[in-house]
Amino acid sequence: MQAKHITISYGAKTVLKDVSLDFAAGSLTAIIGRNGCGKSTLLKAMSRSLIPQEGDVLLDGTSIFHQNTKKLAQRLAILSQGVRSPEDYTVRRLVCCGRYPYAGFGGRLSQKDFDAVDRALADVNIAHLCDRPVETLSGGERQRAWIAMLLAQEPEVMLLDEPTTFLDIGCQYEILRLVRRLNREKGITTVMVLHDLNQAARYAGRIVVLRDHGVFADGPPASILTSDLLASVFGVQARVLLDEAAGVPYYIPQEME
Repeated sequence: MQAKHITISYGAKTVLKDVSLDFAAGSLTAIIGRNGCGKSTLLKAMSRSLIPQEGDVLLDGTSIFHQNTKKLAQRLAILSQGVRSPEDYTVRRLVCCGRYPYAGFGGRLSQKDFDAVDRALADVNIAHLCDRPVETLSGGERQRAWIAMLLAQEPEVMLLDEPTTFLDIGCQYEILRLVRRLNREKGITTVMVLHDLNQAARYAGRIVVLRDHGVFADGPPASILTSDLLASVFGVQARVLLDEAAGVPYYIPQEME
């Protein structure tokens, strides 16, 4: 997947300007940056939820803005921030929504669709919750249900906008481990927006830092998570250390008077 020279403005305010990024098939990328830097806006453009004033997004060399909506939904899935399920939906019914791009006349699902739903439920370990109303689930369980819905689409690309928002620390790591496992096992190209740089460094193979309407830094965690970057982008004075067991960097903020 490729974002090519993306420029997006809201009125007179430019959010992204001439942003170009290539995402290799099967890669796992985290996008980070300060609030308002355009992280979610970029994902909206990459999912065709927002049309950029300039630039294009390509999937296998073809603009997503010129592709059939149903066919695109079979290849590209997005989980936006703060999504809510329709009232009284069970987990199974929610996950079935991921099969609508494949549905036949009148939105009917086939046995093949139901089999895909069962696989998705099993993949995220919530098959035992399939008859529970979504609204009764814990935050972590609910996020697993949404990810199962995306898996039911059988996408090539999965976009996750702050998938750990509103979750406690244990659930955050649980969801990130799940995302990494699915990326590795299924080869789904995954792009996720995160706020926690330590989590980005631990779970993503590549980090893209947005600042000043564009890409400020792009590379593997070891080259991105530095004291200089933390100071210049986030205004944080910190020590960066290496977790030798995991082989990834992490930072510890320093007290500032």
